[in-house]
Amino acid sequence: MSEKLKRPPRPDPQAALVTGATGGIGEAFARALPAETGLVLTGRDAARLAELKAEFGTRAEIVPADLATAEGIAAVADAAERFGCDLLVNNAGLGAYGAFLEVDFEEHRRALRVNVEAAMELVHRVVPGMLARAHLADRRAGLINVASSTAFFPVPRLATYAASKAMILAFTESFSAEMSGEPIDILASCPGAVRTEFGHRAGYRGGAIPGAMAPDKVARASLAALGRQKTVVIGPLSAATFTPVALARSVFGDALMRATRVMDRVGR
Repeated sequence: MSEKLKRPPRPDPQAALVTGATGGIGEAFARALPAETGLVLTGRDAARLAELKAEFGTRAEIVPADLATAEGIAAVADAAERFGCDLLVNNAGLGAYGAFLEVDFEEHRRALRVNVEAAMELVHRVVPGMLARAHLADRRAGLINVASSTAFFPVPRLATYAASKAMILAFTESFSAEMSGEPIDILASCPGAVRTEFGHRAGYRGGAIPGAMAPDKVARASLAALGRQKTVVIGPLSAATFTPVALARSVFGDALMRATRVMDRVGR
């Protein structure tokens, strides 16, 4: 089954903000975007950002920032506005591996701050300007929120991470329904296991996860799905299992939004 929408192919974005750009999926997004697309790249590793700046040259602006802080979020949002971004890729994410009660709660709090609050605040700060520019230029803006296939099922020892991704999925689906009729394409990207440093940083000391995919596959599949689907589940096993669920959620959200608008008109 497919969520393909009857729209012409999207034009390439003019400028994109990519969070968590210093490695893994975020860096893959920066590399997968067309060479003509300007880049605002952010992450906590200033040295790695400087290397990316040297590689991408004048098309890139780097913003070293900690998205767990209000100051970091504000700096990134301001840079996106200055650069005139028409694509936001909310990719930054973290988690702590271990039993919930055994992990210091500040680590849970930080994961929620970055994975959920920062992503939602960037949408709240950045999307209004993107919409205004899209209306003026008769173009479509874009938003990709990187969730995870873990949004669909319980994940013991990564409970907070999985819960945060479930919230991002639900938020993205709801926000997409709200924005129907506006010049913006919104996508929840839900990859399965990916070969990144996330597991090591989270404290997982097991071996490599069998079947984990390369980050560039996630970036390319997400960019290809933007404007054609509302949710994309990436990875053979994850896609086969959860794509029908994602489609049903999307259809229900759209139906509820239409019903709400009818009720609003009746109540006036």
